[in-house]
Amino acid sequence: MAKGDLIIISGPSGAGKGTLVRGLLARVPRSWCSVSATTRPPRPDEREGVDYYFLTPEEFERRERAGEFLETAEVHGRRYGTLRGPVEERIRDGFRVILEIDPQGAMQVRRNAGESTLVFVRAPSEEDLRRRLAKRGSETPEQVETRMRTAERELQLVGDYDFVVINDDVRRATDELVRIVESLPPKEQDPSNGHPA
Repeated sequence: MAKGDLIIISGPSGAGKGTLVRGLLARVPRSWCSVSATTRPPRPDEREGVDYYFLTPEEFERRERAGEFLETAEVHGRRYGTLRGPVEERIRDGFRVILEIDPQGAMQVRRNAGESTLVFVRAPSEEDLRRRLAKRGSETPEQVETRMRTAERELQLVGDYDFVVINDDVRRATDELVRIVESLPPKEQDPSNGHPA
């Protein structure tokens, strides 16, 4: 019985990861994007288990102590993380599981999850990334500069990734990402996980 893949897609804020992941999910059969857990309250249009798993800080901490997360991070005073259970279940069911997370989280998952494929998405240049961040209009100039400094640190991790996709053109970059995912060889199911050999 073949099992699925774990594909981690990360890169600087503004590089266009979300757009490429949406394109990938629309084109690759049996692909599934992991849903993060968070301690922040849901926004009016967000649904439990679809946008996020919404946990109390106490529940998040309890599950973290129990080893239920592949990775965790704190952002603006709220906790975020990837729950191990749903990811491992989809992989056992033969899905290509996509994690769209920041590079620090990607490194945690590689340590905690074993076999995975890491893809780094980047803008063609620093100037282009700065333009994209400013164009979003959701950040002040100071916040753009903070994101640029973070991007510089994240770019230093590129050497730890299996693939780098330069998002210079959305259609071309999506095609490249789809080719990477579809080229991953099928894996045999581990008989020790309860399935017959």
